[in-house]
Amino acid sequence: MKLDRPVTGGPCWVELGTSDLDAAKRFYADVFGWRPETDPRQEAGGYTVAHIGDAAVAGLAPLFQESQPVAWNVSFAVADADRAAERVRTAGGTLLTEPADVFDIGRFAVALDPGGAAFQMWQARAFPGAGLFNSPGALGWVELLTRAPERAEAFYTNVFGWTVRPSAHYPQWGIDGADFGGMMAMDDKFPLEVPPHWLPYFAVADVHATAAATTAAGGTVLMEPHSIADVRRIAVLRDPQGAVFGVHGAGAEG
Repeated sequence: MKLDRPVTGGPCWVELGTSDLDAAKRFYADVFGWRPETDPRQEAGGYTVAHIGDAAVAGLAPLFQESQPVAWNVSFAVADADRAAERVRTAGGTLLTEPADVFDIGRFAVALDPGGAAFQMWQARAFPGAGLFNSPGALGWVELLTRAPERAEAFYTNVFGWTVRPSAHYPQWGIDGADFGGMMAMDDKFPLEVPPHWLPYFAVADVHATAAATTAAGGTVLMEPHSIADVRRIAVLRDPQGAVFGVHGAGAEG
C-alpha cells in the first residue's frame, strides 16, 4: 500500500482474536518471525503485541466473548472515536462496541458496515498503531470482501472520506489517492456461510516460502500462490485455529 504510517482514515492496526493464544504466538513466530510481548497486567487479559525488530506490527488476543469468531480484525485511525461512531450510525452501520478507553493508549469502537463486515476504529493517544508497514511480516494491504459493494462504497467514503479508484473488478480504497486496500464482490463462489469481512494482507519476501511455512506450522493454504498482472504474487492462508489472512510479495518471485 502507499501508506507508510498510520494516518487518519487509513488502516492503523490489525488484531487477531484467537481461541488459543499460545498456539497463535508460536504459529506467527514461525511464519513471519514475529516476536510476541504479552502485557502482564491482569486487566489486559493476555493482550499480546507482535514485533518485527522494535516495531509493533499486530495484536494477538484471546476471545473475550462466546460469540466472537476466530478472525483477524482491521482497525482504521480516527481523530475522534465518538464522532466516528455517530457517522457509522448515520451512514447505516451498526456499533457492536461503543467507544471505550483502552488504558491511556487510545479509544476504540467496533462496528459493522451495512453489508455485515466488522471493522474497528482507533483514536490514538499514547499508541498510534503499527510502527511498520509494507516490510516483510508487516501489514501491506487490506481487502473488503462484501456482497453489497455499492452500499460499501457509499458507507466508507461517508464515514472515513476515502477516495475510490474505480474498477469493474477491483475498486481500490485510498486516502487522498494513496491506495491502501481494495474491495472484492463476493459472488456464488463464496459459500453463504462465509460472512463479509476485512482481510489483512501481510508483506513477505517470498510468497511460496511463506505458504510452505504455514503448512509446516500446522496451517492451511486456501488460495495457492499466484501472480496478479505479473507485478504481485498473493496467497490466502489460514492459521491452525481458523483465522484467515493473506500475504503478498513481488511478482517476479518463483
